[in-house]
Amino acid sequence: MTWMVYGANGYTGRLIAELAVKRGERPILAGRSSEKVEPIAGALGLEHRAFDLSQARAHLEDVDAVVHCAGPFAHTSAAMVEACLKTGTHYLDITGEIDVFESIGRRDVDARRAGIVLLPGAGFDVVPTDCLAAILKNALPTATHLDLAFVVGGGASAGTTKTSVEAAAVGGRVRENGELTSVRIGHRRRTAYFRSGPREVGSIPWGDVSTAYRSTGIPNITTFTTVPGLLGRLQQVFAPVLRTSLVQSVAKTVAGKVKGPDERKRANTRAEVFGEAWDAKTKVECAITTPNAYSLTADSVLRAIGKINGVAPGSHTPSSAFGADFIRELDGVVVGEVRSS
Repeated sequence: MTWMVYGANGYTGRLIAELAVKRGERPILAGRSSEKVEPIAGALGLEHRAFDLSQARAHLEDVDAVVHCAGPFAHTSAAMVEACLKTGTHYLDITGEIDVFESIGRRDVDARRAGIVLLPGAGFDVVPTDCLAAILKNALPTATHLDLAFVVGGGASAGTTKTSVEAAAVGGRVRENGELTSVRIGHRRRTAYFRSGPREVGSIPWGDVSTAYRSTGIPNITTFTTVPGLLGRLQQVFAPVLRTSLVQSVAKTVAGKVKGPDERKRANTRAEVFGEAWDAKTKVECAITTPNAYSLTADSVLRAIGKINGVAPGSHTPSSAFGADFIRELDGVVVGEVRSS
């Protein structure tokens, strides 16, 4: 299969390209700037292309699948998805952005007609949490509520930080009675029982309020991580300022200087996920430990590429594409037992 990594000069795109070569794959590396992509492709002995997203269709005619890594995806995904639909190219990305999941989910009929798979969130956002949601749904088919929590170690990349800057201006969101609802960040707090032990977490907007709903049909979903209780109140006060173009521009300039974790830090840090689902009578919970989030992303994307031709055309979540047990196939992942009470 001929496949491409677009945004290969970004932190995660480069990790995917490097791991691909180690595993004997030879993707085409691409991005907007030949000056940035060519040295990476040369070092790895790979073909490269440089093009703006407005020209994507012409460069995907001979490509079976593209892994889109150039975010923030709210600004870039639509053009790439459109090009994929017109060229019959499978689309994967590494987004965690709720509105992107919602938008791509609405292209399901278009994807079926084109005979392609649309798979946003093929990395840490949202493979572990989405598969965990499906595991819990399988354990309790009557579940009406779902909480998903995660903690990550090792720091963030520039791309992740830029996306977080945009999200901070929007605030929190949850799935409530089947509908996306705006709330303040940290509007709920709870204890998450990770495999390493219990930790207090607060609610945040995370992609699973979109994807887990599509995967499981559970109508009430909240996502959590470790956030200070004061953060939500501060966000509510300063959101109008955070939304101004000047503040966004300055913040993104600073974010662009952030460097992702180096190889040593990735090797020595991990991520953890916890989920709990319940109905009127029963609760089920489960916890997962994974490698560093960026390491898992590269591994997950490559395994998804290897399976993508076997997936029914349409817009998918990771678990709807590959099943709840896809997470168990990834290197270094430990899935705990499902406990019921």
